[in-house]
Amino acid sequence: MESAEDSVFRISSTVRALSSALRGEPSGEADSGSSECGVSSSGDPGKLWFKESSAKNLRNRDFLAPAAVLRKLFPDGQVPDAAVRRVRAVRGAAVLPLGGCEDGAVGLRVRADRPAVFRGVLHNTTPYLGQGGAKGGGRGVVLNCPALHPAPSPQQLSVGQLRTILIADHLGALCRRQGFSVSLCPVLEEGSDIIAFLQELGVDWPTVPVGWTNQEREAGLRDALMNSPYSETGGGGGREEEEAGGGTERERGRATWRMGGREDEKGGQWVRVDLKRLVREQRLLGYDPNLSPCPVQQEGVAHLAQLQAALSACEGAECSVLHVSTCQQEIRQQQLCVLWRAGGASATQKLLVCGPVKPAGSESEPSAAQYLQLRRAQMREASEMKYGEQMQGQTWGDIIRVMTSATVRFDLLSTAHHSPVTVDVGPGGCVSTKGGRGGVFVLYNCARLATLFSSYDRARQQGLYPDIPDVSQLDFATLKEEGEWLLLFNYIIPFPELLDQSGEGLEGDRGLRVSLGTEAVCRFLVSLSMNFSSYYNRVHILGEPLPHLFSQMFSRLQLLSAVRELFHSALDTLHIPPLSQL
Repeated sequence: MESAEDSVFRISSTVRALSSALRGEPSGEADSGSSECGVSSSGDPGKLWFKESSAKNLRNRDFLAPAAVLRKLFPDGQVPDAAVRRVRAVRGAAVLPLGGCEDGAVGLRVRADRPAVFRGVLHNTTPYLGQGGAKGGGRGVVLNCPALHPAPSPQQLSVGQLRTILIADHLGALCRRQGFSVSLCPVLEEGSDIIAFLQELGVDWPTVPVGWTNQEREAGLRDALMNSPYSETGGGGGREEEEAGGGTERERGRATWRMGGREDEKGGQWVRVDLKRLVREQRLLGYDPNLSPCPVQQEGVAHLAQLQAALSACEGAECSVLHVSTCQQEIRQQQLCVLWRAGGASATQKLLVCGPVKPAGSESEPSAAQYLQLRRAQMREASEMKYGEQMQGQTWGDIIRVMTSATVRFDLLSTAHHSPVTVDVGPGGCVSTKGGRGGVFVLYNCARLATLFSSYDRARQQGLYPDIPDVSQLDFATLKEEGEWLLLFNYIIPFPELLDQSGEGLEGDRGLRVSLGTEAVCRFLVSLSMNFSSYYNRVHILGEPLPHLFSQMFSRLQLLSAVRELFHSALDTLHIPPLSQL
């Protein structure tokens, strides 16, 4: 019996089936390289098929096996008739229905049966919106933000640290979509300034009551470290302890842990952990072989105790830990990872390192609080210029808050996490409510869709338009505009696979550092907005109220309803609510 998952069209499944057919292999036996799809015909020559994405190429093909690749596969460069027949006959679970296959100068061109694909997708769009995935398979992940250990004030938080928090928040949403159990670390005191600051940005971070302690776990960690085979204990706070804390970072080979966390001149028991020996003997991959941490005191114990608490709260049968750190904190986080192992931790630990945030238009880097205040002022100024006295009341306050959150998130998340980000924080900087290519631009196009459907509903209530018929009665052959197929083929269909990638970097246990596509959703939304805007500016959706025009109008509305839900679903992974006006 075909499962719901099998009935969802997937680009990767289609490319795999086409590759198998061209090679003459049984379905599903194409090599792993052929399962990947490029975005143009100029990629890795080892791949047989490429998904087209540009409007120009989509006019005459959806998939291409380039001539250069075909010449390597077939000695004379001529595709045998039998191979072409096999390609034309491709069918299967999750495979797009095909409408034709032609051999030409550029290669073998395949075109999907577009009306059938429109019908198959728009009949039930829920599986394409990335809801209720099960890729995690009951697994769990702890997302640890070192920037919040110990809890800073918004004035102490740097913009680079804010970037790591927003990445962790976004990854949490993506992993939950894929069926992972997610636990965020550390917990923060409810009602604190940092919690209020994060809530302004739509971040729902876990909290504990004021006065909450984790003393039992901290005591257990102290005992574990004292009894670790990689530790030495002592007392007296004498010369040996000073030497452990002296020297440059790379000259110190051991971590000194004062158990009480007090800087007494005399007395107090300490634990010294040989990090280099642990890394060497346990053959930990990806760690600095010369880890030389600074002396770690009670703050470090509290950090690791919080991690243990988050791990125990994780509901997955198999749970890994992902530390989302700035590049400046990387060595410090490696130290804590190793110290945790010295204390008996066995969970798989990964490290996602974020590049620095550099201010443009300013000599000094603002705090996260100053940065948020600047963006909020810019949003208010831009809105006042556009709407003037209309900007009154709580509704406008909420709109400004959402616009500010969207701007900040797109500023910091649209770039690959390992790359540096430059943000304009100068006094002359401004952000338009309509132009640009950031979060406000995405929200603006969301609002245009809301306005479109509100206009249709008003006209329907006035008797100008009838209700949209059931999707089974719509004629999707009327969707002939190139922008319509582009919205479906480049955005609605690939969206589940875009989200699937979120858990891939968490799998396996080789190495410490991971690289995840944390920028993918932001870039997806900006690209979707650009193509939707181009289509919407060119095509008049709500036509004259004439019966012979209704068929095409209803098909377009069905498509744009799916696009609207796609916007909402993608924005939800960023914890940005869509706006109905802007």
